[in-house]
Amino acid sequence: MTVLYDVAERIATLTLNRPDKRNALDDATIAQLKARFAEADADDAVRVVVLRGAGKDFCAGGDLSQLEKIVAHASREENLADAMNLGELFIQMRRARKPSIAAVRGNALAGGAGLASACDLIIAETGATFGYPEVKLGFVPAMVMAMLVRIVGEKHAFELAALGNSCSAQVAHRLGLVCRVVPAASFDAEVAALAGELAQRSASAVQLIRKLIYDMEGQSFEAAVALGAQANVLARGTPDCQAGVRRFLESRKQS
Repeated sequence: MTVLYDVAERIATLTLNRPDKRNALDDATIAQLKARFAEADADDAVRVVVLRGAGKDFCAGGDLSQLEKIVAHASREENLADAMNLGELFIQMRRARKPSIAAVRGNALAGGAGLASACDLIIAETGATFGYPEVKLGFVPAMVMAMLVRIVGEKHAFELAALGNSCSAQVAHRLGLVCRVVPAASFDAEVAALAGELAQRSASAVQLIRKLIYDMEGQSFEAAVALGAQANVLARGTPDCQAGVRRFLESRKQS
């Protein structure tokens, strides 16, 4: 299996398991990622998904076999289908109900950086590196750009993609790509703590927040406020909200 799957304490951990290939993405791995993300999203026992890589790196991007397809004189339709294979994974991750965390140590490059940015949160080890080096091959980080522009903005996205230089976890944090940077010694503990804290929050509320953030993209201010009002109404009707408000009111009466 090129993607390991484990569930414990309401957290599903997906581990890219090709350390000898720096966890590069081939067709089989992409297919397994789709299947495992779908499995986690359908499991009511799962609250949070953590994605990580086995060995030294998170993911070095496309496998050599993927790159060979570029020079194989495939038809336009074949190239489009190949590109959309990874693109469909990004779309699936964005449409999922459960929040996801990328736990990045080592390199997250090209499609690997895209895979991390498709998650809702990125926590990076101090020595982690992010990069979009495709331009150095005359290629482009194409589907990844849909997320990168939204996360860091047009100017930073252009600099990262057009120069193709890697950046440290600290720079990625400054740009807004990474949420937290933690030392190697406490990395696993920090990942577990973040995932555990998120898993303890109201599942319905977290899912509504996540959906609202992505639904608001590209909306006018007025339309975004209207979407917020609709989410507000949905939240009021959930058992979690009803119970939470009752607890709050009871605590106020007793104080």
